[in-house]
Amino acid sequence: MRLFIAANFDEKIVSALTELQEDLRRNGAEGNFTRPENLHLTLAFIGEYGNPEDVFDIMEEIPFSPVTLQIDGFWHLRELYLLKMAADTELENYVRRLRKALSDHGIPFDRKKFSPHITLIRKVSFRNGSLELPENLSKIPVGINKVSLMRSDRGKRGMIYTELGSIGEE
Repeated sequence: MRLFIAANFDEKIVSALTELQEDLRRNGAEGNFTRPENLHLTLAFIGEYGNPEDVFDIMEEIPFSPVTLQIDGFWHLRELYLLKMAADTELENYVRRLRKALSDHGIPFDRKKFSPHITLIRKVSFRNGSLELPENLSKIPVGINKVSLMRSDRGKRGMIYTELGSIGEE
């Protein structure tokens, strides 16, 4: 079972992100756009792991407090087009504690440095050059009220993410 721990967004944020994707499309961006229901911010990618209950038990041990992030621009990384989030000490400390607990319990995870971002497009290309971040979007606060354990399955039309459980406020 392929697992990851993520922050999912409320409808207002998902709507703003899908509007941004439409702006990108209208301005010549092409590629595999992340479906609205799959927009999230990954905190820890676990990968193949057979016991989600162990992971959720660890999540319940690490206190999570809601945070509000700010958008900090676009990030073009290889074939990905990402929305970069500004650094947030509270979230970074939470991720550090979470990853340490996973490690202490022998649960494998991707140990890449945490760089908060939202994947907007995979296999991206631009017909008209890249787009600047709209001024109003950078001012939208991105609230994270809960953290979810997610399962990832390959479907006929891309990845299907299923929430297995969450901690924090609904």
